[in-house]
Amino acid sequence: MCVLTRSLNPFSGGQCAGEEDWVDNRTVYIGHKEPPPGAEAYIPQRYPDNRIVSSKYTFWNFVPKNLFEQFRRIANFYFLIIFLVQLIIDTPTSPITSGLPLFFVITVTAIKQGYEDWLRHKADNSVNQCPVHEVQHGKVVRKQSRKIRVGDVMLIKENETFPCDLILLSSSRDDGTCFVTTASLDGESSHKTYYAVQDTKAYTTEEEVDSIKATIECEQPQPDLYKSVQPLCLCVCEPLGSENLLLRGATLKNTAYIYAVAIYTGMETKMALNYQTKTQKRSAVEKSMNAYLVVYLCILIGKAFINTVLKYVWQADPNQDEPWYNNRTDAEKERHIVIRAFTDFLAYMVLFNYIIPVSMYVTVEMQKFLGSYFIMWDDDMYDKELGESAVVNTSDLNEELGQVEYVFTDKTGTLTENNMEFIECCVDGHVYVPQAILKLSLEELFFRALCLCHTVQVKEEETVDGIKHGLHSGRPSSFYISSSPDEVALVEGMKRSGVTRTHTHTHTHTHSGGLRGGASVPPWLKKCPQEFELLEVLTFDSVRRRMSVIVRASTGEVYLFCKGADSSIFPRVVSGKVEEVKDRVEHNAIEGLRTLCVAYRALTPEQYEETYRLLNEARLALHDRDRRLAEAYDQIETQLVLLGATAVEDRLQEEAADTVESLHQAGMKVWVLTGDKMETAAATCYASKLFRRGTRVLELTTKRTEEQSLHDALFDLSRTVLLSGECSDFGLIIDGATLSAVLQPGPEASSAGDYKEIFLEICRNCSAVLCCRMAPLQKAQIVKLIKASKEHPITLAIGDGANDVSMILEAHVGIGIMGKEGRQAARNSDYAIPKFKHLKKMLLVHGHYYYIRISELVQYFFYKNVCFIFPQFLYQFFCGFSQQPLYDTAYLTLYNISFTSLPILLYSLMEQHINIDILRKDPTLYRDISKNCLLRWPIFIYWTILGVYDAMVMFFGAYFLFDNTTFTSNGQMFGNWTFGTLVFTVLVFTVTFKLVLDTHYWTWINHFVIWGSLIFFVVFSLLWGGIIWPFLNYQRMYYVFMQMLSSGPAWLSIILLITAGLLPDVVKKVICRALGPLATITSRPSLT
Repeated sequence: MCVLTRSLNPFSGGQCAGEEDWVDNRTVYIGHKEPPPGAEAYIPQRYPDNRIVSSKYTFWNFVPKNLFEQFRRIANFYFLIIFLVQLIIDTPTSPITSGLPLFFVITVTAIKQGYEDWLRHKADNSVNQCPVHEVQHGKVVRKQSRKIRVGDVMLIKENETFPCDLILLSSSRDDGTCFVTTASLDGESSHKTYYAVQDTKAYTTEEEVDSIKATIECEQPQPDLYKSVQPLCLCVCEPLGSENLLLRGATLKNTAYIYAVAIYTGMETKMALNYQTKTQKRSAVEKSMNAYLVVYLCILIGKAFINTVLKYVWQADPNQDEPWYNNRTDAEKERHIVIRAFTDFLAYMVLFNYIIPVSMYVTVEMQKFLGSYFIMWDDDMYDKELGESAVVNTSDLNEELGQVEYVFTDKTGTLTENNMEFIECCVDGHVYVPQAILKLSLEELFFRALCLCHTVQVKEEETVDGIKHGLHSGRPSSFYISSSPDEVALVEGMKRSGVTRTHTHTHTHTHSGGLRGGASVPPWLKKCPQEFELLEVLTFDSVRRRMSVIVRASTGEVYLFCKGADSSIFPRVVSGKVEEVKDRVEHNAIEGLRTLCVAYRALTPEQYEETYRLLNEARLALHDRDRRLAEAYDQIETQLVLLGATAVEDRLQEEAADTVESLHQAGMKVWVLTGDKMETAAATCYASKLFRRGTRVLELTTKRTEEQSLHDALFDLSRTVLLSGECSDFGLIIDGATLSAVLQPGPEASSAGDYKEIFLEICRNCSAVLCCRMAPLQKAQIVKLIKASKEHPITLAIGDGANDVSMILEAHVGIGIMGKEGRQAARNSDYAIPKFKHLKKMLLVHGHYYYIRISELVQYFFYKNVCFIFPQFLYQFFCGFSQQPLYDTAYLTLYNISFTSLPILLYSLMEQHINIDILRKDPTLYRDISKNCLLRWPIFIYWTILGVYDAMVMFFGAYFLFDNTTFTSNGQMFGNWTFGTLVFTVLVFTVTFKLVLDTHYWTWINHFVIWGSLIFFVVFSLLWGGIIWPFLNYQRMYYVFMQMLSSGPAWLSIILLITAGLLPDVVKKVICRALGPLATITSRPSLT
């Protein structure tokens, strides 16, 4: 609610009718002019300054806040508990073994998040320190944006962005209007018209604006961008709508300057209130990884429990008490057995906790972050026309690109170019194309309607938005800008036909520029130029699906011109050649053209006065203003005479048909969700190969449900698709009205069953679905419906406009097209691409690679940790369950951090098991990795069994090979640390060579990292055991590694055990190649 009060005594407390009921408002003093002495009590109000804060942390709270957020993750919290247990009780391993990896993970994540927040701070500072102009004491002063206060009067110049939410006081234009683009708010690049307050629009200088003494009573800030501003009082109550409120982030266009007063600043602006974190999307791989962690946590608890029980069973024999070298005190031995058992259980948990890989999280994050650059660096996904490359807004969903089952796409601007071209018009049943000869008087009205009934603005300048426009023979000339490319196409089509439109404030001129191609000029055009005064605009909305203007000709006649969708015009027509025009509209729709119908009505002075009264009463309404305006529009737009229809072509994007066909071959179901009419959208679907020649198209539309009930229509379609067999190829067309009935069935559905399930069953048997006449919310509802179905398929939504944002945010993966309808879709998406054709490589190549790589990374991490910890479990059976560690502390700490981390990270970044060209040419290969097939439980169990097998080979192989014969060259026997070092050496080489066997794509970087990691392990072991380190209290590994290498049997056992561990992998690969190799193996490239 917003009220501007101004009277003879501007602070006399004048009150509007109904104002006594307004609560929770704020009072804004324009120019900070406080009330004079003797006026009502003045209570100063404090408002936030104009600083925008999008950052998450400050210098002081970064450490505690970041730590709190990181330890909310279960895995990090688990390792923190393990670390604290090691500090509190006597455990077999040093706290460093858990603390150092945890510290590494926490530090890397903190650095990454800190850097991202630093970038946000930089962006905030660039906005907050932007210079702005304020009117103070009749002069314009310059200051920083962050210093703006509520009540400041601002001067905004053309192409400047509004620094806060403002009420428009006056404009450089005589009619008090200004033009604004709101692309940063809603993604629409249109030029919208806003209006100054009626009683202040005459104040056009700094001195005049500074003389205004008034207050604004307005509601407290709220996030709704489109909610109308409520009554404004200036001597009398005069309601204002959203057309008077200029929102932060919008840009002034085609207007020299405006004066406006700040009413909401900083974090209270509507733009700031709409800041919200996107819903965190989790990939199927991440869900599988979490499930595996739960399984391994159960295994860990089971191991600790078994060892604890067996320890006390073993110690139950008096002759087999706890070993003396554990140095347990009498007090410790006399503790209650439950406390001792629990302490031992925790100690075993610490000993075996490495089976859960803490470093896997940071490795996965690094793989996703670094891997996302391959999309941005891909030259094939660069568009020269736009000068744009693909953009990755989130790297958390890279692997999800390889699992897509449903693709939901917009039509206009996504499948098509959104570059409209006027093709033809049908006037009074006769078809004309541009440059045609015009004869009939009815055509005069038709072309007048097209030249007048729109929101097109005439721009005379040479450049707009930094792009040169309107150049003709090297000289600037007029060109058109509008909220709709359709309208620009129509006006330009009229210009090619000889009818040129110019615009001067509220007056529009039409005149002849000559017809191209030698066509003669119509007689009615020779009387031009003709001037029309714009009286009223009945704006377009998605409910009415039409717009109207009321104009007065220079001769005094008043006309109402109306244009809109055929479904909204035909019911309001009382005369004209309706059938002829309707046939032509349907014909053009089938050809894939976008159609609009045009009608008019001549108004007598009395009818115009009644129209003006209706509109004025609705606009002055203090309550339900939008509803009353809609009712007024409905009463006015009646008794129309049909003039004709237009046809505009929106061509398919380059390679759109090939991309759709490839997605079909890859096993994806493609749905088109559009607001266009059915015939137009269906023609586009045929042209883009969504519907093929053999496709049997089923219809579930309003027309069908009028002939039979929705229940019967659904069951007929269900029987059709279920009884036809698997050989039939079905497509479905459904419109928005029928979809609403399906999603929200009426009372009749209670006995008929659930329509949703029947509808889903029909859709499952259709290879493609077209949903036309869709509202933005319905697009999101469709995506949500498919996501929630029993199969829980992975969905992808792609679009280019603000109306596609809802479905982009709803889908598992959202992709925005950098199109002509603004960048809202690209900004709210997970990925942004220049053209629809780039979707093919993003899914079939990048998505395929990402999924293969991350699947191997996850399975390999669990495998190598099973190999690492299971020997430790077996060792307890041979050391009296004394919790003696098998490996040295340094090995425990560095195994996952240094010795085995880089090879798998590089593999997950660079592996190409299939050549890129083969993936492009054969989309069916995408089916081989669908439905998360590489992370299913059988595959997980196979990797776990393989890890257990390798662990048993390493442990028992070393145990039996050196049983009673383990001597070095000087005759000394191996000790327990030498035995553990031998097992660890075999372990590191085995898991690394396992990765070598799985690598198909070799580069010099692979060789460097794999062999470099093994060399680093050997060099580290030599230095760790070959030097006396002064910072160690004791050095149990001194000379152990050299002593092991000095033994010939040790060398032989290492080679034999590595070979035995890798034998199952080699046998499996040979058998698979001999019996029936998978496509993903047979198609792999030659090794380089």
